[in-house]
Amino acid sequence: MTSAPVRLVLVDDQELVRAGFRMVLDTQEDLEVVGEAADGEQALDLLARTRADVVLMDIRMPRMDGVTATRRLLDRPGPSPRVLVLTTFDLDEYVYAALRAGASGFLLKDCGPEELLAAVRAVEHGDSVLAPSATRRLLEHVVDRLPDTESGRDGARRAALAPLTPRELEVLAAVGEGLSNGEIAAALFLAEATVKTHIGHILGKLQLRDRVQMVILAYESGLVEVRPRS
Repeated sequence: MTSAPVRLVLVDDQELVRAGFRMVLDTQEDLEVVGEAADGEQALDLLARTRADVVLMDIRMPRMDGVTATRRLLDRPGPSPRVLVLTTFDLDEYVYAALRAGASGFLLKDCGPEELLAAVRAVEHGDSVLAPSATRRLLEHVVDRLPDTESGRDGARRAALAPLTPRELEVLAAVGEGLSNGEIAAALFLAEATVKTHIGHILGKLQLRDRVQMVILAYESGLVEVRPRS
């Protein structure tokens, strides 16, 4: 028995972008585009009456941008779709805002078909479409806009780390530094399976959606130092 296809919604103010993405996605038996919207308001209305597993969300749109739409969508009660942000520039500060709002990663609009398909499938399976090192590079780019940059810390977010054990704090810091599970295992003299277990505990204790949010929290809490651009 085959599983139902992944239900996708495309949100972009450029019809040609939506058409191009749909052309690629609709060729796959395991993927199905169930709706399109031209801005954030249309997207929220559509998603209130249409079930979706993954939303491909443009960042810059008229009426309501992708950051606001992502935040409102993921704040709704009940199950919510995963959000994959679409952007033209990988160091766009709006991308950081969308990740902070709960998006599971970002994708450049000029990506190739294979990258698009891999990203959608990864997000649907609960993975983040963004290497921690890329998130770190993005955060360093927008360092001047991070909370409490002058004082260096966001006290509430630092307090949020209280449930973690010393070892979990070490793992969170390593994730924030952009290390892979294998690299963390080697650095902390742990089995890779143990690292995965620690990451699962961190996500559960801090109610984080995925690894990308772990990196953001590591920065905003001051667990990992932000290096301003020179």
